[in-house]
Amino acid sequence: MYRYCPFTLSLLSVCVISAGAWAHPTMEEINVSGQRSNLIGQSVSASQGVVTQADIETRALLRVGEILELVPGMVVTQHSGTGKANQYFLRGFNLDHGTDFATVYDDMPVNMRSHGHGQGYTDINFVIPETVGSLRYQKGPYYAAVGDFSGAGATQIISLRALDEGTLKLTLGEHNYQRLLAADSLHRGNSDILWALEHTGYQGPWSDIDEDLDKLNAQLKGTTDLAAGTLRWGVMAYRNQWNSADQIPARAVTNGTINELGSIDPSAGGESNRYSVNVGFDSAHWHASAYAIDYDMNLWSNFTYYLDDPEHGDQFEQVDQRRLFGGQVTYQRVDQLVGKPMHNVFGLQTRWDDIAEVGLYTTENRVRDGVVRADSVDEHSVALYWDNTIHWRNDFKTVLGVRYDHFDFDVQDNVGVNRYGVDLSPNSGEASDGIASVKASGIYTLNPQWETYLSVGSGYHSNDARGTTIRVDPNTGSTVDSVDPLVQSLGSEWGLRGRPLQNLNVSAALWYLQLDSELLFVGDAGNTEPSDKTERTGVELTAYYRLNDNWTLDAEYAYTHARFVNEQPGRYVPGAVEDVLQLGLSADYASGLFASLRVRHFGPRPLVEIGDIKSEASTLLNAKLGYRYQAFTISVDALNLLDSDDHDIDYFYESQLAGETAPVEDVHYHPLEPRNFRLTVEVAF
Repeated sequence: MYRYCPFTLSLLSVCVISAGAWAHPTMEEINVSGQRSNLIGQSVSASQGVVTQADIETRALLRVGEILELVPGMVVTQHSGTGKANQYFLRGFNLDHGTDFATVYDDMPVNMRSHGHGQGYTDINFVIPETVGSLRYQKGPYYAAVGDFSGAGATQIISLRALDEGTLKLTLGEHNYQRLLAADSLHRGNSDILWALEHTGYQGPWSDIDEDLDKLNAQLKGTTDLAAGTLRWGVMAYRNQWNSADQIPARAVTNGTINELGSIDPSAGGESNRYSVNVGFDSAHWHASAYAIDYDMNLWSNFTYYLDDPEHGDQFEQVDQRRLFGGQVTYQRVDQLVGKPMHNVFGLQTRWDDIAEVGLYTTENRVRDGVVRADSVDEHSVALYWDNTIHWRNDFKTVLGVRYDHFDFDVQDNVGVNRYGVDLSPNSGEASDGIASVKASGIYTLNPQWETYLSVGSGYHSNDARGTTIRVDPNTGSTVDSVDPLVQSLGSEWGLRGRPLQNLNVSAALWYLQLDSELLFVGDAGNTEPSDKTERTGVELTAYYRLNDNWTLDAEYAYTHARFVNEQPGRYVPGAVEDVLQLGLSADYASGLFASLRVRHFGPRPLVEIGDIKSEASTLLNAKLGYRYQAFTISVDALNLLDSDDHDIDYFYESQLAGETAPVEDVHYHPLEPRNFRLTVEVAF
């Protein structure tokens, strides 16, 4: 039984129901075991790949968000508490929490439009890593099935249909880390039901904050094979609350006010909930899915301390309460054009964000003392796309994609006059916009071992709905201009993928990306902050080598040059990572012994546009060692094995501490968590 997969590695491919297996339209079965697989004949670019549960299992993970570091060149960090969405870096983008990288889980979008904390907010804390079947990534805007937030790329996380066996897993670690997982599958005829329950608690290593993380995940997924195709459905529930150790000013550490694991405002933190249902049907020609998501978040932060309010402090609360509804339908068929095999995919996608409240409040110790801005938002989008692949010869094919997206925004002010005496009612309004995207790729197979790609395409990201109707700055009352609802990107890439040896897969990509404007809605201030046009160029190299039956080596390197190009060309893009290097060595013996060692390095980043202030480089080494015996598995994760005091992230901005009489420009950073050991005991049943 085969089904169409909208994020296929080739638009002429369909995917087998079992995770990690692919098939060609001729029904020749191709086995895929992850990044070490040979994807020649299946990819549209050298920047595509697939990783599976086997790849995830080999890694020692501090946070679930780090599964996205399986995307080559991606850096996943954190500047706040464990429960908050991670900070992402890819292809010269400081993606914040996901603005230009689209993430989808079982056909449900993860990026939040017009979110209380940041546009494209991507929180994957609801994901249970052990139930992930595969992660399919594609970098660059060359794929017609992907629309919003597609500038740097996209990934689709697909859950397993079923587990081979039930599992009960307990992990205990330093700083009172506790995680309990129970999962299993029920099999009845042509049907499978997967269930999983996860609870995580964590105190954290901080000197004056108990993170008091309390995370609960539940997942239920059903799959049934029918005569006409496959029916699947899923239900998920996520609840989390935590205290935050936010970034800290370097001067406070230097002068002894706090140590590197201290905090300026120990009352920061958050709570979030996500409940979802989804259903899908897959057949040889049709793929249809629909979802409904109920989501809310309250986040308390303080990044400037006593800059705006020397008496009560600058803590603020960001609120997001919404429901999402949407779905997609795709139809595919194989035809011929002048005797050449041709494959067409036609798609329809729609999404509605019904946001009851997206707000910003001033607070002290999490108690509200004023409102800066609060709105309700209706944001609708609909997209049509067509993807056409033609095999002109046995060694050459083209892929052409055309896409059109239309957005409607309706913003209603819920405040009137805010705490600063500003009447916000002029910020209510409606806006709409549409954007067409064209993508094209040529793929030439040099021989059975080598394939080359040339791709060009446009993508886009939507801006926060509040920025499309804004007329009055909520902080000053001054008149401001609204922003363009949709911001286009244009990218191109030359790539090469090869298998020079039986156990060696390599790829290389030389790419270019232009973004019309990096306009963002600044959730921390409640207004818009425009940026100029940017250009990015880069090179990416990957290699996966199976040394023998037991040992595997992988290496990934990415270099990016990112600059503003408008009135003052040559300006640096703050936060753009130039160098990313990841090296991994893993072993798996038939005796039951397994191990892995992984290093992640990302180089200095400019923190201001003139480039004279930069962060230091950051290097992190993680290790795993374990043993399987019959139904029992025991393993130890060593996180930050060398106990590095490098930084997870750095910023440069103005803040004011208690006792200071004037603002100070300073580096603010979040340190890597100190060395941390975690012991896991697992029983299969």
